[in-house]
Amino acid sequence: MTGPAVAPGTIHGVGLGPGDADLMSVRAHRLLAGARHIAYFRKEGRAGRARAIVEELLHPDAVEYAMEYPVTTEIPLTDPGYNAALSAFYEGCTAHLRDLARGGADVVVLCEGDPFFYGSFMHLYQRLKDDVPVAVVPAITGMSAAWTATGQPVTWGDDVLSVLMATLPEDDLARHMAAADALVVMKIGRNIEKVRRALRSAGKYDAAWLVEYASMEGQTVQPLAGAEGRVTPYFSIVIVHGQGRRP
Repeated sequence: MTGPAVAPGTIHGVGLGPGDADLMSVRAHRLLAGARHIAYFRKEGRAGRARAIVEELLHPDAVEYAMEYPVTTEIPLTDPGYNAALSAFYEGCTAHLRDLARGGADVVVLCEGDPFFYGSFMHLYQRLKDDVPVAVVPAITGMSAAWTATGQPVTWGDDVLSVLMATLPEDDLARHMAAADALVVMKIGRNIEKVRRALRSAGKYDAAWLVEYASMEGQTVQPLAGAEGRVTPYFSIVIVHGQGRRP
């Protein structure tokens, strides 16, 4: 005879917010405090920023599964090997999480920002959602923390807000920048000079703000023009505020 079937566990993609643990949702905090299995992404050789955010919140007996990216910026995004390496990586992570869930374990996957906003968890979600229960906990995004740090509303009235990745080709960046009233540019890092040129081309350079490490230790806020001549960290966001209709 075989024993009763084990009810599958749930994979929880939990948004941690922009970096300050105080900005985490109550639901995220509750799931983390009770988690016996957690998973998180990190660069090889690093502790992982998502893991650092929850350092004081985890149960001491929680089993950790660190998912280490095979590549980050070592090869260009356009290199066929980039997608091939990441696809194999996500497949391997998915298989491990699927096995845990099928064995009855609930797993909390730590997600910086919001899980469905340019997050790595989306690639796991698409591979898991038809096989095991998956739940997503939304969160405050990094861009929200960034524009709040500037002390100015990012949009007014009918302003059109565009969110751009600095990894886009320069001509595409400039075209989208020129068409939008308000801008958020993410994934800056080594792309900063390309972003500067595109903003100048779009006539928005002098209105741009640079926010580094929004809501985290080491946060800085300054006009982008005041940060000439240096490389910015990956966790940088450029903001151009809308100036639209207001009563």
